Amino acid sequence: MHTLEPHYAWLDQYQANEDPRSPLFEAENSLDSYVNTIYGYYIHPQWDSLDSETLYLKILFVDYEAEAAILEFIGEWNDAIENDVMLLKRNIIDLMTHEGIRKFVLIGENVFNFHGSDDSYYEEWFEDVEDGWIAAVNFQEHVIREMRQYNVDSYLNFGGQLDDLPWRTYAPRKLFEVVDNLLQRRLG
Repeated sequence: MHTLEPHYAWLDQYQANEDPRSPLFEAENSLDSYVNTIYGYYIHPQWDSLDSETLYLKILFVDYEAEAAILEFIGEWNDAIENDVMLLKRNIIDLMTHEGIRKFVLIGENVFNFHGSDDSYYEEWFEDVEDGWIAAVNFQEHVIREMRQYNVDSYLNFGGQLDDLPWRTYAPRKLFEVVDNLLQRRLG
């Protein structure tokens, strides 16, 4: 797992630790020290903590004018024991919605498992973005199945082209546009 790095092709366009409006402003990551682990396996030091022992993230890009953000995840999304959605909501998402972010692209290809609980934090997040959306991109099939069992798909958009989107081939603003167009057709 230590070789799975967060996407870094957009670093010249955005870095959360340099953005004073970011919940990760001034966060420090080492390129030399591997300190964070998930179930005893070291992860690449460029992943950021949301205070969960099983789920880490990277805020890849934020466009405040477009009210949109791209977040990439690694680990096990565990709402049953760790209450990861609560940690994500309180430590990251609430601060971003306070800054006007209403559209979230969640990259989940490195989310290996999901353990659900109730859906109240997803519902709250959904209500917070009102006229926006939350898109789950490239989550693994078994993770999507588990999320659907806990009604998470009522709040996060999965399925269709979102499940196999070549997101790395796009510039970040183009990715927003592609996801927005997919969801407008679906929701519109």
